Amino acid sequence: MTRWTLRLRLTALYGGLFVLAGALVLAVTYLLVRQSLESITDPGRDSSDLASLRASAAVSGNVDEVVAQVQAQQQALQDTALESLLTQGAVALLVVGAVAAAGGWLVTGRALRPLNAITRTARRIARGGGARGLHERIALSGPDDEVKRLADTFDDMLEQLDRSFDGQRRFVANASHELRTPLALNRALVELAVTEAGASEETRRLGTALLAVNQRHERLIDGLLTLADSEHAVTDRSPVDLASLATHVVEQAAADAAQAGVKVRLGPLPPAATSGDPILLERLTQNLVENAIRHNAPGGWLSVSTAPGDGTVSLVVANTGPAVPADEVEVLFQPFRRLGDRRAGPDRGFGLGLSIVRAVARAHDGDATAVPRPGGGLTVTVTLPARRP
Repeated sequence: MTRWTLRLRLTALYGGLFVLAGALVLAVTYLLVRQSLESITDPGRDSSDLASLRASAAVSGNVDEVVAQVQAQQQALQDTALESLLTQGAVALLVVGAVAAAGGWLVTGRALRPLNAITRTARRIARGGGARGLHERIALSGPDDEVKRLADTFDDMLEQLDRSFDGQRRFVANASHELRTPLALNRALVELAVTEAGASEETRRLGTALLAVNQRHERLIDGLLTLADSEHAVTDRSPVDLASLATHVVEQAAADAAQAGVKVRLGPLPPAATSGDPILLERLTQNLVENAIRHNAPGGWLSVSTAPGDGTVSLVVANTGPAVPADEVEVLFQPFRRLGDRRAGPDRGFGLGLSIVRAVARAHDGDATAVPRPGGGLTVTVTLPARRP
């Protein structure tokens, strides 16, 4: 039920109660007036005027005719009075009903205003569209009634959620930073041992294997850091053209695609201007292209294109590869979830690629979706708000 529907229903209820009360008052008034008029014009009641009229009519010999005329006039006056009462009462009732409906509309609008504020805030936080995300509060002012207590309870819940999410992000970021130092030290020591002049062939092979493992761990740490950073709403934004960004990323990945035997199809790439964090958006594009290369087949292809829309811009990356069941596509966007990747070695994925893509897109008020291709592979579409001129 929308707020307008609820407001209309409350207004109708408010006006209906007034009309019902007015109709009841009108009915009671009608009965009382009719009873009073009947008592006044009762034919059995021999008033002094009627007695004198009878005496005068007795002289002329037209008693029954004169009395009948008088009673007819009294009945006409009674009917006219009752009809006037009903007509004027109905008009007054309609006026009172219209005034009650207008007053009900204003009263219900004022009463529902705090609830509307709570709904708007909750919707912004749920959609991730708030500038401060979970840091935003309702902070409802006014008397300490049921609505304000509801808003305060909602603020307390947001405070606990905010602390919980901030704690998780800080833990991931701190742990990732702490792990970077020993990994960098290990890489330096292994490279030094491998490049020594007197190093044996066995030592060089072992050093190369250790460097590959170390590189894999570094990619995992970088992925965790990017995922933690991208879960924040981006507030400091710069102009970014997705077409130029895609061209740059594809040029950098051309060597890896050629080594994997994957043909790159670039275009169409019309200008797709958006705004956001250029580093995060570049990482988003890199992850899409790297996934398209990694989860492909020799002799396959990948295509990168952009498309402007109605207030949005899109980046579309499609590739050939293994068939993906339609009901398992959403699993690919969950962290550390992979489908059919059984490879060993440094090229094996962690299941963070598409998770980072969706997190970055939603941090920019957009989204990322994927659909399986009929011949195998995926088509991933990232939709972002277009930059306003």
